[in-house]
Amino acid sequence: MRILANDVLDGLGLQPEKDFRQIILEKAADGPRLVLDGEAEALWGAGIGWPGFVAVADGPAGGRFIPPSPEQIKQIREKHPHLQEMRVPAGTYKGQAEDIPSVGLWSLILARPDLDDETAYRLVRAMHLGHDDFAARLPQGRYTRAANSVRFVPAERLHPGARKFYAEIGLLP
Repeated sequence: MRILANDVLDGLGLQPEKDFRQIILEKAADGPRLVLDGEAEALWGAGIGWPGFVAVADGPAGGRFIPPSPEQIKQIREKHPHLQEMRVPAGTYKGQAEDIPSVGLWSLILARPDLDDETAYRLVRAMHLGHDDFAARLPQGRYTRAANSVRFVPAERLHPGARKFYAEIGLLP
């Protein structure tokens, strides 16, 4: 999440270490409490339905989102083209009546380089086959799709076991 935050802020010409008082958390779950208790001004999070945003939006004062403008989205993506335009659907959070435009990344699993091919293959296959159950339990899971991985991750950066599975289902040659 910090990498995404740094890319977005850098795309806007901001430097977190100079332009903000950062609070680096040991546990992401601590963030909402800091905002609700007035110890932090804002909370950075990621993912549709992210629990930290739910906690703040459901809090006594509610919350307000600060999305990038269309011009800022263009500026961010020019500097960091790996980020994608995304929308947080209306009604995702309490008090959110309209879609919120933003930028983000698709969910990925990052594995150590020496993870054996068969284990990576089975993991990617299980995620693909269990997608509907996963998405039913975790709303942002609906975006974690094999097609998004293939579309947004260069093939040479995919684990060989993942490439094998994606080829089997026709997403890679």
